[in-house]
Amino acid sequence: MIIDKTHSKTDLIELINDIGLPIVFSHQDNKRDIQAKYHEMLKKSFPIKHNFYKIETIDGLKNYLENTNPKKTLSIKEKQNVMLLCKHIINYCKNGYDIGASKYDSPKDLQDDMDFIKQFGDIPSVRRCCKLINDDFHFVGINFKPYISPQTQKILDEKVSTNTKKSTLKLKIRVATAEEPIWVYFD
Repeated sequence: MIIDKTHSKTDLIELINDIGLPIVFSHQDNKRDIQAKYHEMLKKSFPIKHNFYKIETIDGLKNYLENTNPKKTLSIKEKQNVMLLCKHIINYCKNGYDIGASKYDSPKDLQDDMDFIKQFGDIPSVRRCCKLINDDFHFVGINFKPYISPQTQKILDEKVSTNTKKSTLKLKIRVATAEEPIWVYFD
């Protein structure tokens, strides 16, 4: 079995941690070392815990590793093109949804670009475009929802859960004496 080259060292380590694979690695190991440990591990039988990759069997894991990494679907040139489209769409939205102030000739051209870029929802600019364009009066009834991979969705959910924890401020006041001034503490 050959592991596809689009899987980076970080992706392979995340897969080990999320699926609970019986691989012991060091962060000093390079990608080739980790791939060799994968090859050794795949010769054995082991349980796979529930995961967001939707991998349930060893054959499913092999299939996932042999195919292109779903997070790495764009080349650098393709990503630059997507980012350029995002800039045009964000410019259109910032200018009050005015077609005349944008590079677009009609709402149909804009909709075609949105339909193309929404498949790359792992890119933050694409998610921003979808959020902004959903407020456009030209597209009432059309909802542009970006496709977000399970890995990115997990990261976004973790960010939301850590940002929603609110702390309450407490005020402590101590009465002043002749020897000590008044101190006010906020914990």
